[in-house]
Amino acid sequence: MKGKIYLIAGPSGVGKGTVIKKILELDENVAISISATTREKRKGEKDKVNYFFKTKEDFEQLVKEDGFLEYAQYAGNYYGTPKKPLFNKLEQGYDVILEIDVQGCMQVMKKMPEVESVFILPPSLEELEKRLRGRQTESEEVIKERLALAKSELDQVKHFKYSVVNNTVDEAAAKIVEIIRSGR
Repeated sequence: MKGKIYLIAGPSGVGKGTVIKKILELDENVAISISATTREKRKGEKDKVNYFFKTKEDFEQLVKEDGFLEYAQYAGNYYGTPKKPLFNKLEQGYDVILEIDVQGCMQVMKKMPEVESVFILPPSLEELEKRLRGRQTESEEVIKERLALAKSELDQVKHFKYSVVNNTVDEAAAKIVEIIRSGR
């Protein structure tokens, strides 16, 4: 493969999506792997742009066909990384970011120890809660679930090669671009 895989994980609400968007602006040789999910589309999301939105049945069929590099169930929905589009981008020479949960990262690291991994940390748990509430996309119950999960995910930072605190999007993105460029 010509490109490299970069796993980027962190707790829900830490700003992974925003940081990755900035990374893509800063380096044209970086692409993002689009995940598949069974969750409902959020306002403004598009199929094949934000996610490959799948029915539970379609997702489970792809699992049977070994069509995912990794997949997991999270907050009642499936999420996974389809192999075919990912490997196509790598062959085209792109370094590809996978924005996946910690469980998915562990699966990928086991299968492909050569991948690079970056864990994005919040400045504090209070700030993480503020960001989650600020999105106004989840119910109180889901926010509490995500915060509880975040606390256990933060313990997993030790399994990642790099960790970056997201104090500001520009700062975090610049640090990750530096990591990617040094890997070339």
